[in-house]
Amino acid sequence: MVTQVPATTRLTIDVVSDVVCPWCVIGLRGLRMALDRIDGVDATIRLHPFELNPAMGPAGQDIGEHVAEKYGATPEQSAGTRAMIRARAAEVGFTMSDAPGGRIYNSFDSHRLLDWARDQGGADAAMALKDALFDAYFTDRRDIGDHAVLVAAVAAAGLDPVAAGAVLASDAYAESVRRDEARWRAEGVTAVPTFVIADKYLISGGQPADAFERALRQIAAELGTGAAASTTA
Repeated sequence: MVTQVPATTRLTIDVVSDVVCPWCVIGLRGLRMALDRIDGVDATIRLHPFELNPAMGPAGQDIGEHVAEKYGATPEQSAGTRAMIRARAAEVGFTMSDAPGGRIYNSFDSHRLLDWARDQGGADAAMALKDALFDAYFTDRRDIGDHAVLVAAVAAAGLDPVAAGAVLASDAYAESVRRDEARWRAEGVTAVPTFVIADKYLISGGQPADAFERALRQIAAELGTGAAASTTA
């Protein structure tokens, strides 16, 4: 049975994620697909930073080597996981490169630009840049630690590349990113993606659109009736 949503339920959805996290692509696109299916929900998605590898050096690291060191996965296990992730990404309309090799990079500067984009054009501008960064890293296999790549992503998102270059050449937004990261760590977020809806409902992981839709319908119905139950997908 489909849960009926009260007319015009307004939701804030805080999304804690990283640009180099494949499950963040899958989860964020699944969330947005679900929202498109639900009439009567007006959602504001607020993006927040999380660095999977804050100590990663500027040269990055080979993905296979990184996964083996961090998770103990064999090359065969790693290849199987990547194939599964590509298939899940395709389900939400996203293309991840299947070219061999690849590297993982430091994402701190991308988070600085996401904060800047939000200040330039609000949540929609930040989301447009997030999408462009996902494309650059996962589809085009670009180095999102490289300022030229970041500026190109800014232009692809329809934002001012010159102003973005000035941000990157400074320490602008570094403090706000670190403060936001610390806040979510203090809230207990240790893995991404994490979705916090209306400041009290938690959904974790790269859930499919159907799971998000069920959870969002339930949450909207509960909020519309004043219910206080918690939902985890």
